[in-house]
Amino acid sequence: MAFVSSFRRIIAGSNNSLSSSPSSWARHCSTLSSPKLFVSGLSRLTTNEKLQDAFAPFGELVDARVITDRDTGRSKGFGFVTYATIQDAEKAKEGMNAKFLDGWVIFVDPAKPREPRRPLHQEQPQFSSSGSGFTTNKTIGWCK
Repeated sequence: MAFVSSFRRIIAGSNNSLSSSPSSWARHCSTLSSPKLFVSGLSRLTTNEKLQDAFAPFGELVDARVITDRDTGRSKGFGFVTYATIQDAEKAKEGMNAKFLDGWVIFVDPAKPREPRRPLHQEQPQFSSSGSGFTTNKTIGWCK
């Protein structure tokens, strides 16, 4: 209901509406819940510095990081950009989404919280011993 009344005030052009300042409108209708952005579609040649240079004009950057493979050190094609405020992140999302960076079209979305990983050593063993020297493989059956 509050959205409808705000919308009516905006259309009516009321002086006390949210349309009086663009930053208050972005703050009220922001789709972002944190100042961290997920950037996908990055070129393999994009570095942390290039990412930072591309996103710096939109506000105060806290961090700009391209995610790399542990083994090869090459870019995985995505990264994260963190701003000091949600308003700066909103401006960057609007300004950089579907734009070219290093010859590739990049997409900017709100970053989702990282899901917890499953522990590696909690898997069920595939083989069980019956005590008679035979083992049971649950996928194949009996074997010696």
